[in-house]
Formats: sequence, structure tokens, C-alpha cells
Amino acid sequence: MAELVGRIREQKLLTNAAKSPESEMVAILGRRRVGKTFLIRQTFSQFDFEYTGILHATKQEQINAFVKKISEYSGKTYSDKPKNWIEAMDILKQYLSTKKKKGKKLIFIDELPWLDTQKSKFTDALGYFWNDYALYNNVLLIVCGSATSWMIRNIVNHRGGLHNRITKRIELKPFTLSETRSFFKSRQLVFDHYSIAQIYMVMGGIPFYLNELERGESVAQNIDRICFDKNGLLYSEFKNLFASLYDNFENHLLLIKTLATKWKGLTRGELIALSKLKDGGNITKVLEELEQSSFITISYPFGKKKKTALYRLFDPYTIFYFHFIEGKKALKKGNFINLMRSSKWTSWCGYAFENLCFYHLPQIEKKLGIQAIYSESSSYFQKGTIDEEGFQIDLLIDRADKVINLCEIKFYDTEFTINKDYAEKLRNKIARFKMATQTKKLLFLTLISTYGIAKNLHYNAVIENEVKLIDLFDY
Repeated sequence: MAELVGRIREQKLLTNAAKSPESEMVAILGRRRVGKTFLIRQTFSQFDFEYTGILHATKQEQINAFVKKISEYSGKTYSDKPKNWIEAMDILKQYLSTKKKKGKKLIFIDELPWLDTQKSKFTDALGYFWNDYALYNNVLLIVCGSATSWMIRNIVNHRGGLHNRITKRIELKPFTLSETRSFFKSRQLVFDHYSIAQIYMVMGGIPFYLNELERGESVAQNIDRICFDKNGLLYSEFKNLFASLYDNFENHLLLIKTLATKWKGLTRGELIALSKLKDGGNITKVLEELEQSSFITISYPFGKKKKTALYRLFDPYTIFYFHFIEGKKALKKGNFINLMRSSKWTSWCGYAFENLCFYHLPQIEKKLGIQAIYSESSSYFQKGTIDEEGFQIDLLIDRADKVINLCEIKFYDTEFTINKDYAEKLRNKIARFKMATQTKKLLFLTLISTYGIAKNLHYNAVIENEVKLIDLFDY
């Protein structure tokens, strides 16, 4: 059986819930393929009842399958065919009442959103089951679903019988770089830090995707096989991703496609205009759902008002998909190796590495020694004029100790060297930022790179702090 990597805190929460003297309802949230079900099955060897929802099944098909699963566990055939979820939950109660055991009755219901078909009243029935039986009979009920927005709206924030019934909430995040390295090590895959970063920029920290990598293949060979072969997992994964998360995903997909055209993000107004969708409550809901599923992130540029918030595509695989896979036919073997030599790939790596750094802000703050200092992270853009070209700051860390780290992010396959012209450009950028913002805070220029910066006169003149790729592998 595969080894569980990371997830120490999450596994402890589950085991503590199993030992609790009271009934517990645990909701596990996290995007598709992040390892929710694997975590649960690695923590518990067996269940008193387990059921997984069926995608696109009708209410009656779901109920019939649910009761059939109860029959498998109980060894009993139920002659009465339930017509609704309340009756189905009554059958579950009958079966559980026959079990005489010390400790908790362990129930796991997976892909909960798929059970909540139109007008099914499934969540009401689940609330009935919890309040009428489970709450008083030493039950550990674990509910899980990949549609994070649905889980938050209908389970965590339920206003009916499930209101405030969740005793523990676990949000399972993608692996960090450090956890990705441990994952590869557990599978005897040998990659250095630079190679792991390249893989992460394509697939993110999604265990199901990372498990596709094979020993004896280079990064290019693995990505070529997984992403560009017509049988590769990530060649067609995106088509299934949205269909499994949202019932009506056309607007979700359109907004994602629009955001993919602008690396630095778009304001809501720009997003509405470019996508040609009508503004309103439905767009607000779609954007919230995309953010809760970690496809996009919302940031507030330094010194700007809230209405100028930037919506930015954040999921590594989605970014990679729209730049290199979407709309293209399956290509010949070895295509990606050629792509890696192109200027398009070099340009994309710069943005993808910037995105990777945003994923690892805690590690950057730890390296800078400011993890205990309150700070806010953002970016900064200054439009050009007739006389001066515009400029941007990739990452800005505004600290409560009256310091702002202005971070330049560089993805190179060698040590980065600051020459005279680039040093002057950096000094000019700092001066223009200070003038435009009128900030009184100290400005520390911080350079984040893959292999570090050559120590020359220009380095000493402009750089206050340095962060290397290896620092992002810290815990």
C-alpha cells in the first residue's frame, strides 16, 4: 500500500475525533485529486459504513445504490424500497443499531455534492440522521467532497438541521515543495530542487498528478508523456475537472479562459468586459466558487482601493493547460523536449515561478526572518507615460515593522548576475515606487532566484535580502 506523505496535522485531527467521548462530524474539503479519500483510508483501516456518491445519477439511483451498500455491510436484504432520503437514512439507522461494539461507529460518505441532486433534500435528511441518531450513539461521521464551494455552502454553513453540527473542519491543501520532495522520495524518484520546481510549475502539488511520474525518465520525458500524449492523464484531465465540480460550469470555464490571457490578473470590470458576460450575482457566485476551489486568487495591489482587486489564475496545472495543451491535437513524442528550448517556455517559466513563490509565502517570510511580524503581500503596477515606461514589482511584502520588501523574482538555470544596467534599473524602480506611493517605510530590495545571485559590486549596492529556490523547500 502507498505511503501517506505529510498530512500529519490532518491525520491527528481524524484520530483525535475517533478517540473523542462524544459523537463527531468531520468535514473534509479540498479540490479534486488532492488526496482527501486517500487520507481517510490511510487513517482508518475499516468502516462500519462507507458510501461514495455517483456523478450525474438521479435521486432514485443514488438512493438505490445507498441502500444496496447498506445491504452489503449488514448482510440483509431490505424489501422496502425507500422513495426519499429520509427513508434511506432510517434504513441506515436500523443497520447501525444492530452493531454492538466498543468505540465509535465509523461512517464515511464521500463525494457528498453528487448526492445532492435537484430537489433531493439530501442535506435535510443527513441533518435528520445526525440529530435523531448519530449525535447520541457515539458516531464519527466523515463527509467529504471535491466541490469545495458546495461543501461550504451546504454543509459547513448549512442553515437547517446541520447548522453548527460540524465539529472539525479539515481543508486539505496541495503539497508544498517540501512535501512534494518527500512524496518523490517515498516512491524512489530522484529529482533535484530545480527539477521538482519545474514539475511543480506544471502540475502543482496535487498527489494524484505527481503519482504519474516514473523512475528513469527526465522531467521533460515525464511531462511529455503525462501532458502531451493522448493517453496521458493531464492531456484530458481538464475536460473532466470542471464537469465533476460544477453542475453548470460554462461561466466558470469562460472566466478561467479569460484570466488565462492575462498573467498579472484582471479587475472584475476588465474580466466582465473581456469575457462578455453580464455582471451580477451569478458572476459573484462563480468567482467565489473558483476562489474556494483554489483555481483563482484575489489580491489587492499596494495602495489601491478594494474595487481594483485583481483576479488571477492560480492553479499551476490550469495555467499550463491553457498555455500549452488547450486547443492543440495530441503531439508527437518528444514535443515537450523541443518546447523547453523555446522562448515561449522561458517566458512562461518566469511567470510560473512567480506563481510558485506566491504559493510559498510562509517559506519566504521564514527565510527573511519575519514570520512573526504581521505583513500583507501584494503586487504593484505602474502604467507607463509618454516620457517613462511602466514598471512592476512581482511581490511586495508590506510589514508592520515599517519595512516593505520589494521582491524581484528570477527563474534561471544558473546563478543570476546583476550587471550595471540592471542595477540601475532596480535603483530607478525603487525611486519611482517611493515617489508614486509616498511611503515613509524603509524599502528593502529582495531578489528571489533559483540558484542565487553572483556576489559582485552591483549586488552589494542594491540587494538587501536574497532568497533561493532551496529556501522554498523549508517546512
